[in-house]
Amino acid sequence: MAGSSHGHGHTPAAWTGVIISFIGFLVAGAFMVMANTVGFWAGMVLIIGGAVVGGIMRAMGLGANPKPLKMTGGPLATREPATAES
Repeated sequence: MAGSSHGHGHTPAAWTGVIISFIGFLVAGAFMVMANTVGFWAGMVLIIGGAVVGGIMRAMGLGANPKPLKMTGGPLATREPATAES
């Protein structure tokens, strides 16, 4: 998928949502190790907040419009001739 040209995730909405969620994972992980329940749930709220912020930014037009994928070349598999024996 490295040669993918339809721009998956290369938008401000995607970057912002992922960065906020990543910070939430860091906070939740740190407080889980410290056995602090309130801090852990604060991190979980940040994770959900990242998804919400990314969705709002996408609705505001800062996300990518879905584009259909184009098939390059012929089909990967072809049917066997009707006279083929098994």
